[in-house]
Amino acid sequence: MSVNAVRLPTAEATRPVASQSALGECVSRTVRRYLADLGDADCGEGLHALVIHEVEGPLLREVLAFHDGNQSRAAVALGINRATLRKKLAAHGLL
Repeated sequence: MSVNAVRLPTAEATRPVASQSALGECVSRTVRRYLADLGDADCGEGLHALVIHEVEGPLLREVLAFHDGNQSRAAVALGINRATLRKKLAAHGLL
């Protein structure tokens, strides 16, 4: 079992970088908090897969709602084709 070394952020590291978007800042803050909470425990499926899974569902739901349920417009906004959108919606139980 591998041991994860977690370094808690310093006050300077928690300040938003001027060029970082609000979304990027939110992700950074949340990942830092998750890693601090995780400590030395193993993430299991991998942090990347976990973040993608947790973010993709709400992203799809919000973009679809913004476009009043129109999957074609939502797919264009997401930069994916409609078939891919439908596959992702089904995977997240959103169909």
